[in-house]
Amino acid sequence: KMLLKLNDENIHKGYLILINPDNLLKTNEIKLISYSEKYKNIELDQVANSQLQKALKSINANDEIVPISGVRTFEEQKRLYTDSIIENGEEYTKKFVALPNASEHQTGLAIDLALNKPNIDFICPSFPYNGICQEFRKIAPNFGFIERYKDEKKNITKIAKEEWHFRFVGYPHSKIITNKDLCLEEYIEYLKEYKYPKFLNSYGYKISYIPYENQNETIILQENQMISGNNVDGFILTIKGEK
Repeated sequence: KMLLKLNDENIHKGYLILINPDNLLKTNEIKLISYSEKYKNIELDQVANSQLQKALKSINANDEIVPISGVRTFEEQKRLYTDSIIENGEEYTKKFVALPNASEHQTGLAIDLALNKPNIDFICPSFPYNGICQEFRKIAPNFGFIERYKDEKKNITKIAKEEWHFRFVGYPHSKIITNKDLCLEEYIEYLKEYKYPKFLNSYGYKISYIPYENQNETIILQENQMISGNNVDGFILTIKGEK
């Protein structure tokens, strides 16, 4: 059992935090781990990385798919943004590079992946909709990952299509988001239809939205329960294995 305070601090933590220009990253307490021995300098949240490795192993991706960018500090994101403006201009940069504290890469929950080939572009790596990359894209939701920035959602996400950028949100959220063809912004809104004590039943889980009213209440989480802030206005409770 675990005690968790529904407070100002915890609303900004968890696997379902929404990070975008309207909802900036506030805190960054993550357990980081290197992607692999070979890519020591690319780090991710521990749970996200463990699931990512399982996903790649399940399709025997070996070295055909390589990591390009994992967690970034505020300074790295700022440098990337300003460097890209100098190199690529403002229009291109605004499309593909998030402002500091508006980037999912600062959470440790996002990874940019590429098809392993010579001269990989760091900002826009190639991750095509065929072959091994498409195999990964198909199975990623089974391991808690979503393709975060799709072309048809760019009016909502404010980021152009990034077929290489995957975000860990955890299972079953990844499956629901993918199967309902939602972006994370839409999913956070959608869950508000299931305000506690109402639940969404899906894939053997129950999911409920708890609005945050500055009440600082403490809840006791059972072993089969998880809670995440949404970084907007509440918490998402996920209960495993209850009908």
